[in-house]
Amino acid sequence: MNRIHYLFNNKKERVLSIYFTAGFPQLEDTIPVMEAIQAGGADIIEIGIPYSDPVADGPTIQESNKVALDNGMSMKILFQQLVGFRAKIHLPVVLMGYLNPIMQYGMEEFCQKCKEVGIDGLIVPDLPMQQYLDEFKEVFDRYGIVNTFLISPQTSEKRIREIDQNTDGFIYMVSSHSITGAKADISEEQVAYFERVKAMNLKNPRLIGFGISDAKTFSEASKFSDGAIIGSAFIKVIKDSSNLNQDIQEYLKGIKA
Repeated sequence: MNRIHYLFNNKKERVLSIYFTAGFPQLEDTIPVMEAIQAGGADIIEIGIPYSDPVADGPTIQESNKVALDNGMSMKILFQQLVGFRAKIHLPVVLMGYLNPIMQYGMEEFCQKCKEVGIDGLIVPDLPMQQYLDEFKEVFDRYGIVNTFLISPQTSEKRIREIDQNTDGFIYMVSSHSITGAKADISEEQVAYFERVKAMNLKNPRLIGFGISDAKTFSEASKFSDGAIIGSAFIKVIKDSSNLNQDIQEYLKGIKA
């Protein structure tokens, strides 16, 4: 069974997914950051593949992408770093990246590499659903890779139900129609959106992302979903860290308190 399926079969609330950019803050920090995320009690590790034009991301993640690329991170180096990581990491691990560099690498080869190293799923924000169904679903399925689609407050009920029908991992609920970035609170408008989607009784679990940064916003988001994704706030923690392992674990334990 795919680790993502196993997780959601066994945990129905307060699932915590942590996003970080591969090769940030230093090129060789990818595996140490993953180990610290696991030790801190997170449930899913989401590795961002650095890209020069991350259109859905706010300034914090954009900057981490630039630093990682300047450090020399590439798809080839990332897969080299990930060889053997399953000896230490038992959590589900998802790669998040944009379609262009994946297509340049080659979708078939990319999915094959994901399977070889032990990646469980992909999030490709700019992959159209119809293109996925027509061209790539068979490849994903062959290599046991779970695909995750994003929805936002502007996504119609019809579209949400189509997405729910055509994925079998989890649905990434973008909390607002904006780029990524930590926010202080969850608005009434966002709550209405969360409640609207919750009432649809979708077959897939839902994780809320964009704007989740602390114990308060994580708990609030988890009332309306199976859990939440933290990205920008976590990037800030590791950017300013003098002791990655300690600071990551302290931050995550504070989120889940």
